[in-house]
Amino acid sequence: MNTLERALIEKASRENGWENIIESHDHALILASARHQARATLSADNTAGILYLQLSSPLIHKELLRCCTGIVCEQNKIIVPAIELLARLLRRAAELAQSLPDQAARTYAVRVKKELEKILPGSTEVERLVRQRVGQDTFREALLDYWAGSCAVTGIDLPEILRASHAKPWADCDNDEERLDVFNGFLLSANLDALFDRGLISFDTAGRLLCSPKLAPQQLSSLHLHDGLALRWLAPEHEHYLDWHRSKVYQSTKNV
Repeated sequence: MNTLERALIEKASRENGWENIIESHDHALILASARHQARATLSADNTAGILYLQLSSPLIHKELLRCCTGIVCEQNKIIVPAIELLARLLRRAAELAQSLPDQAARTYAVRVKKELEKILPGSTEVERLVRQRVGQDTFREALLDYWAGSCAVTGIDLPEILRASHAKPWADCDNDEERLDVFNGFLLSANLDALFDRGLISFDTAGRLLCSPKLAPQQLSSLHLHDGLALRWLAPEHEHYLDWHRSKVYQSTKNV
């Protein structure tokens, strides 16, 4: 890559979530960020005039392929023919890196440690409240990153009305890794969040909306719930938590 190409690539990297260049070679750059653990390698094919993007996390790579349609891979490297596409891919990869695979749990641990240093030792109830508050804030941020700031069902992108909905509730999780797992929940508009939390809706194995028989037809109509609603996407990692929600939370009969 020539000097101009390198400058454009470095600018796109810094502006889209990869502010640190930790290695720089004649034909490659390795990118990083203080906000997540992932690495991105950009290598150039001067003969073909294209770039290759390779990510350190297979999960981020898989999710990037799923949400950015039309991109082409060659031996686990994403072919990037234009700087505009590079900027879009890097931005989305950075969002995913801030929530996957376990970045939310890492962020939570750092934040909790700082917050607990401010309180008196032995304040068990205060510590519990601090952990829960920090955890919920961190989980919401991770879901906003993972779902690109839009409702997992409707696609509405108004942050003020979006809620981080756990499939397996905070209190029922076995550990912090489950509580902060970005696949243990969905970013939902406030009305869908309330319904999901109370088990009045869930989602089937294909991500299609399930409505409890406790909801009358008139209520379904007023809430704008219908058979066409579904999750915008569903990863295999969601399935364990959704199965738990359907069996433990979802009100599948009128008598519940």
